[in-house]
Amino acid sequence: MTVKTAVVICPGRGVYNKAELGYLGRLHAGRKPMFDRFDAARVALGQETLDALDGAPSYSIARHTRGDNASALIYASTLADFQAIRPEATKVVAVTGNSMGWYSALACGGALTPDDGFTVVNTMGTLMQQHLIGGQLIYPFIGEDWRPDPARRAELLALVYTIGAQPGQVLTVSIELGGMLVLAGDEAGLAAFENAVPPLNGRFPLRLANHAGFHSHLQKPVSEAGRVRLSPALFRQPDVPMIDGRGVVWFPGASDLRALWDYTLGYQVTETYDFTRAITTAAREFAPDYFIITGPGTTLGGSVIQSLVLCDWFSMRCKADFDERQKAAPFLVSMGMPANRQRVAYRASLA
Repeated sequence: MTVKTAVVICPGRGVYNKAELGYLGRLHAGRKPMFDRFDAARVALGQETLDALDGAPSYSIARHTRGDNASALIYASTLADFQAIRPEATKVVAVTGNSMGWYSALACGGALTPDDGFTVVNTMGTLMQQHLIGGQLIYPFIGEDWRPDPARRAELLALVYTIGAQPGQVLTVSIELGGMLVLAGDEAGLAAFENAVPPLNGRFPLRLANHAGFHSHLQKPVSEAGRVRLSPALFRQPDVPMIDGRGVVWFPGASDLRALWDYTLGYQVTETYDFTRAITTAAREFAPDYFIITGPGTTLGGSVIQSLVLCDWFSMRCKADFDERQKAAPFLVSMGMPANRQRVAYRASLA
């Protein structure tokens, strides 16, 4: 059997939706001992268990998208998917993630144990929910063909800067997400942007439910609280390279663990998360056969592809180029899709 190399990409908030209800129970019954440990930690904090959330009879936006619930569900799903990748067929050469997915990447990469990773993500998700400072919205700067439009991007960034510079309102770039900008701000800043841009596709600008103003200076209180609650001693040398939200690579045996702790609970919380740069680094530095996006959900694939188009990876310059290449030699694997999952995972079916 030919072993394929892969960069694993961990999704962030907003990927555990109605279709993903029951993801842990359907796909990862064999990981129950690990989930039971996670649940014991949540019970000790007076929180609802993953078993109850994932096994709920119906999906609730108010319940399942809360930061303290969504973060834990997504982390458990992501880590279990990572553990399901067949090592005899796939060699993971690096891991990265989007936003909250950085915490998952730390555990997948071995810089945190599964349980310490859960402690980090559950703590930060809970702090985000308790403070819930500001909000987020998404707006694209490329068209449906995904061709790069640097002029439009520059125009939108100038608008964001102008709005954010006005007294009494906050607006900044939260995440560089392929062909989309995720913006963070207070209500005045977000509303000013919504009023200044044309609606697109009946969907954008899109406010994100139960999301705070992540990756902005608004989150300094969360960063400070996280530093108090989470010790640098939790971190250890990674097993595989990890690519952070600046495109910086943390290598096994050569990572400054104090700096890793400081980045994770400092810069990563309060400054822009450049997912596009992380994917660019993954492509150019590790040149994998596969980009594997763990579950839950399937929504991150577009942003990964757009990031590869933006860096002209294998001369892909639009969505049609990706479709042609993916059809000829599939390289993007989304574990939330049954047909994709069977290429890399022990269990192929979502049924």
